[in-house]
Amino acid sequence: MASKFFAIVAGAGPGTGRACALQFAKAYPVVLLTRTPESYQDTVAEINKSGGKAIGISADTSDVKSLNSAFEAIAKELPGLKLAAAIYNVGAGFKRLPFLELTVDDFDGAVGGNARGLFNFAQKALPLLLESVSDSKHPPTLLITGATASVRGSNQFSTMAASMFARRALGQSLAREFGPKGIHVAHAIIDGVIDIPRTSHYNVNNGVEDSKLRADAIAESYWNLHTQHRSAFTQEVDMRPFVEKW
Repeated sequence: MASKFFAIVAGAGPGTGRACALQFAKAYPVVLLTRTPESYQDTVAEINKSGGKAIGISADTSDVKSLNSAFEAIAKELPGLKLAAAIYNVGAGFKRLPFLELTVDDFDGAVGGNARGLFNFAQKALPLLLESVSDSKHPPTLLITGATASVRGSNQFSTMAASMFARRALGQSLAREFGPKGIHVAHAIIDGVIDIPRTSHYNVNNGVEDSKLRADAIAESYWNLHTQHRSAFTQEVDMRPFVEKW
């Protein structure tokens, strides 16, 4: 029987976003939102070729008009389906520079993607998730990808830390407001380097095997969060390789 629900992954490029799309596509049609088609095309093709259903839509979550258009397109592409899970995995505005070399535009870019983007995305997704509470097999879920910078403002990470702290704080507020309404809002601190082609040359933790986070392992944890019973919601989880110093 075809699923009556779908999932959305915002920030579905290589790594966590792609892995989450593949994981959730095992149960639902999946929408991949990225700024450019190049970031989602291969994953969409892979899911559809394997018998699942995926659509890709270009959208900028920091832009309300762009996101409104994306959700209008989703409603046309998946008529009658309800939202089961929404994943916010967008990363933006990271510049590792001394503070006095940064500009206001650098700051605004980080806040736009990492905090305002989540604000916009949650305002579109949460009403749809609320509609699914009564008949979804698993609690409708909003999952938010965080980072080490969500909890620690490191040297030369000022824009990243400020915007990711804001993302985490917004997630906490949403969890407290919407948890009692049946929505599972969870924030994941990804503490370490993710093993993707772009990081293949990084020497992490002296090159020990599994010293980088596997994207599919992160996605499996996200699925576990989505399927948690409402009597035992996890609001925050942190993930790191077994040899990561913390």
